[in-house]
Amino acid sequence: MERDNPLAESGRAARGSACATRRRFLSAALVGLVPKTDRPIAGGFVDRSEEIGHKLRSRGPFRAPARSLRAPVVIVGGGMAGLCAAWHLQKRGFREFVLLELEAEAGGVSRWGQNQITGFPWGAHYVPVPGARSLLIRELLADLGVLVDGRWEERYLCFSPQERLYLHGRWQEGLEPELGATQRDHAQYRRFEERIREFRASDAFTVPMEGGQPLQGGPPHGGGPPPAAALDRMSFSDWLRHEAFDSPYLRWYANYACRDDYGALAEETSAWAGIHYFAAREPEEKGPLTWPEGNGWIVRRLAERLRGRIRTGSAVYRIEPLSRDRRGALRVLTEDTEYLAEAVIFAAPTFLAPYLLESAPAVSEFEYSPWLTANLVLDRPPRQRGAELAWDNVIYDSPALGYVVATHQMLGARRPDRDVWTFYWALAQGPAARNRKLLLAADWSYWKEAILNDLARAHSDIRQCVSRIDVMRMGHAMARPRVGFLSSEQRRRAAASNGPLYFGHSDLSGFSIIEEAQYRGVAAADGALQRLGGRR
Repeated sequence: MERDNPLAESGRAARGSACATRRRFLSAALVGLVPKTDRPIAGGFVDRSEEIGHKLRSRGPFRAPARSLRAPVVIVGGGMAGLCAAWHLQKRGFREFVLLELEAEAGGVSRWGQNQITGFPWGAHYVPVPGARSLLIRELLADLGVLVDGRWEERYLCFSPQERLYLHGRWQEGLEPELGATQRDHAQYRRFEERIREFRASDAFTVPMEGGQPLQGGPPHGGGPPPAAALDRMSFSDWLRHEAFDSPYLRWYANYACRDDYGALAEETSAWAGIHYFAAREPEEKGPLTWPEGNGWIVRRLAERLRGRIRTGSAVYRIEPLSRDRRGALRVLTEDTEYLAEAVIFAAPTFLAPYLLESAPAVSEFEYSPWLTANLVLDRPPRQRGAELAWDNVIYDSPALGYVVATHQMLGARRPDRDVWTFYWALAQGPAARNRKLLLAADWSYWKEAILNDLARAHSDIRQCVSRIDVMRMGHAMARPRVGFLSSEQRRRAAASNGPLYFGHSDLSGFSIIEEAQYRGVAAADGALQRLGGRR
């Protein structure tokens, strides 16, 4: 992992270091620049945590807490992992905990927003329909009323049309490139699907990932797929090349998958992770499950159940032993309160550990992708050619990831005249540290123009439709399963923490999906319960 800054890098130094890379980085998005119009577009940045990030990086100054409270379990971090840890504790009858969240709202990358039109996501926006063996996520969804008597609530299953791709001047249904694909391309599609079926049948690729083949496994026995560790030591791009998959359409699709789930290019992503994207899910799943506010719908329901135990705006700046006996209690310091805990669940990103802990584990191999998301208000639909507007809309060969439509799940009279699109951009091309600086140094107008020019590839009149663009910048949005990381000793040691501090973030799995966040949070909660003797 690059040692640039745990959170935001901004100001004059960052602007100076980033300006030389802006034109290179976004040159693809600025191709075909269309003339500006006089139509005003309002908006701005909605992320406001840079100041706290700078203070954590420099270790203060922080105010001494004015009061001290006892809390047997303290959860640090209110993203999906922390919320699921709290949900699990409460569901198991344990209520002597507090959850501390730096931001004004819990949710992490599953936060959401609301305007006069609809709710909308700021990050994670769906849950793949879990297979029968994914018991933990099914338990959560049943608890929230999404799974009732073994059946999925139809209103939460994504309506049709679900996906479309802009390719060769028109929209096609589905994301697998069809327009212009040759017989040779289709033959490779079929052969790729067959290889994925083989991997799926091996049971090496599961959700959560810990249920599959151990990543430190040895050589294969009697043929079959290569062991997980061998796949982790090569890139997904190299694996495709080794398998003679050279169709430009197939390779684009594989690269898109890595950018979409991992924020990284296929050439930097572990082959194990690239295959996992395709092989870990049931092929006949009919989902995904989604809501106007994306996974913010889940955050809202969990926050309602945990009311009174979540402390937002509570930045933890220090975790230390209460005594020299490191097996004893811990002090968790915020500027308002000192919490005395018997167990701490560290559900914040693992790379923050050295800034908060006296004796933190090594985290240099943890790497994170910077992301930009934006919510656009459209006063009218843009002109288009081909397949109709879908829930998920992707532009072929774009450096961005496309957009989802927040009002897609609304039917009939409920569908408003105006719309909200959530635009996603993983800054995957080039070093993450450089892109993180660019993300935070460039002003709102710069990103507004980049977004509009990217969308203009498929919607030539987009500037006449949009009246507002609000932008969220996430410097460390998701973990990257780069080559070798999943089988690394550093990752395994962090994941095996045994108290009184338990790491419980999705980055311990190497990639950030809801099932991994839930699994890591619940596993840490179980560790804390065991330490407290199962006390309820």
